[in-house]
Amino acid sequence: MAKEKSVISESLKSPRGMHDILPSDHEYHTYIKKVIRHRARQAGFRRISTPILEYTDVFKRSLGENSDLFTNQVYSFDDKKGRSLSLKPDGTPGVVRAYIQHNMDERPQPVLLYYFEPHFRYENPQKGRYRQFWQFGFEIIGESDPALDAQCIQIANKINEDLGVNGLYTLQLNTIGTSESREKYSQVLEDYYVGKERSLCENCKKLLEENPLRMLDCNEEDCKILAELAPSMHDYIDKESLEYHEELMEYLDEIGIKYENNQKLVRCLDYYTKTVFEFWDEKDGSSNATGGGGRYDSLINTMGGKSIPAVGYAGGVERIIANMKKEKIVVPSKDELHVFVAQLGREAKRKCLGLIEDMRESGIKSMGALGKGSINIQLELADKFKVPYAVLIGITEVRENTAIIRDMKKGVQETVKMEKVVDRLVDFIGEKNLDKYSPGELLYS
Repeated sequence: MAKEKSVISESLKSPRGMHDILPSDHEYHTYIKKVIRHRARQAGFRRISTPILEYTDVFKRSLGENSDLFTNQVYSFDDKKGRSLSLKPDGTPGVVRAYIQHNMDERPQPVLLYYFEPHFRYENPQKGRYRQFWQFGFEIIGESDPALDAQCIQIANKINEDLGVNGLYTLQLNTIGTSESREKYSQVLEDYYVGKERSLCENCKKLLEENPLRMLDCNEEDCKILAELAPSMHDYIDKESLEYHEELMEYLDEIGIKYENNQKLVRCLDYYTKTVFEFWDEKDGSSNATGGGGRYDSLINTMGGKSIPAVGYAGGVERIIANMKKEKIVVPSKDELHVFVAQLGREAKRKCLGLIEDMRESGIKSMGALGKGSINIQLELADKFKVPYAVLIGITEVRENTAIIRDMKKGVQETVKMEKVVDRLVDFIGEKNLDKYSPGELLYS
């Protein structure tokens, strides 16, 4: 008889564009998080977590009230007291708000922070784009120096190498100058596009009025052709920004990081100044960029703080996982069980509970003492969990204070005194494979 499947209504499924992270994908999340933590610690970064919700003004100020991201993609609602709150669509504004609120400018500068958190944007779900997505990011706040920009790019590049996906991307690099030079170039672009509106996509027609720079990274064919023929951004950028960019390239050359100078790269967020960079897919380009960042020297002042320079990077976790799977990269897992404990009868189950605890305290990952099925049924369950060893305790074993240890792969077994079971299993499994630690060791893991 076929097993009946559960049927769930659409209103009880996960919302469109949001997805469950099942155990198999959590293995990737855990691995990526460990790589990021390792690289962050090496470079002196400290972890920060900001609320998923911020007052809407945080994003209105940082992203720009008229930006496409703020007007069309931010999830906002009023709370019970009528205050407007928003789910964070980007990590940097919350970190900057925390920097200002907690007077981090009084600490030794620069302040180095990193995060690994979910974010939310109301956009059309498609490959690599979700309405709830995970990002990790690095922020270096308090100094302006091309060497810091280079180090930020270096960390991002190193993480891609660690995860085995670095060969899939090209580093795109540009400078967009100061806010003043950017405004001058925006006016030049407006003048250039006058009379060409009929060739623009609907989104670019809107951007022409709101943010002409964003038109340069449109992927529509006609818009791309017009962008290629547009006046060069670098002809309108201030001398200081160009010299800053030259110095940054010298540092990247010195540390052996390859890059492509891309004068059409502007990034989708309005708070950037000078350096901008993205890691583009070798085949799909910007449409499948895995992450990017840049310098945002005026953002803290815009948010109500002092004029404090900063640079940062954010990477998309889901896109990285998709590329790791494409490259058939298998991440190490510590979730596999070592032992399944099968028992028969209430007395045997009582014995099992204490034995299972002793196993776990010794670093043996174990489960068992489940239900009232026969030993054979429980062994079938052990097979499904793919454990290398099973411990069997029945009426005879309870009476004789013993247990049977079965090698599930070889099909051989031996009877062992109850007090020797854990030691014998440790011999079989091997000390190096145990998941053993003390609370004190957690401080250094």
